[in-house]
Amino acid sequence: MSLVDKLMGIYSALVYIFLYLPIVVVIIFSFNESRTLGKFTGFSLEWYQVLIKDKDIWIAFYNSLNIAILTTLVSLTLGTLAAYGMIRFDMGGKGAIDSLLYIPIIIPEIAEALSLLLFYKFAGYRLGWLTVLLGHIAFDISFVYVVVRARLAGFDRSLEEASLTLGANEVQTFLKVTLPLSMPGIVAAALIAFTLSFDDFIKTIFTTGPGFQTLPLIIWSQSARGGVGPEINALTTVIMAISMALAYIYSKLTIRS
Repeated sequence: MSLVDKLMGIYSALVYIFLYLPIVVVIIFSFNESRTLGKFTGFSLEWYQVLIKDKDIWIAFYNSLNIAILTTLVSLTLGTLAAYGMIRFDMGGKGAIDSLLYIPIIIPEIAEALSLLLFYKFAGYRLGWLTVLLGHIAFDISFVYVVVRARLAGFDRSLEEASLTLGANEVQTFLKVTLPLSMPGIVAAALIAFTLSFDDFIKTIFTTGPGFQTLPLIIWSQSARGGVGPEINALTTVIMAISMALAYIYSKLTIRS
């Protein structure tokens, strides 16, 4: 093995340690007997029991999950249709529309959050779950559009033409040819949209109202009061376990298909 290969191996190992060591620490300290995060004193499931009984955390978790699911469904539908329309149809101002759809990705999130707040205040909307939902959708549509558009741009149009030649109409071709072949990009866009919405903090804190908290907000409020409790580590561990299980199931289904 050459020196370059050894250095690349060391570099790769350091990158993986940097990425995954914080996750490992969170998992380990979720089983810590002590409430102090700086020292592991013994194994315990106490904080999982505390987590189960903490209604505020579960309400915030439900709010985040509810917002993320609705955001994903709406942004996935609108973003996919926008991407399909931009790729498949010729229209005036196509370049300008394409550029506008990239803007939410380019501009700083704090600027978008502030603009949403000013718009809601000007329009007289009462801040709450609906304003949070609309803000998340407005942001996530662009990410869905970019991912799905990239998938459709590399799509072999001859497959659609073959379907039409064999007697299928345009709707049948879309449902049986275009949509299945675009599914990897659509699923990737859905995962990105869900993740961005579920853990969003900046837009949420600007657009939420009294009595409506998401999980990032309640974690931030606990941190501001003196530190995040170990029950949050337990919740994070549960969420990561569910995420990895779903990713594993999806990968198996993808391989089989």
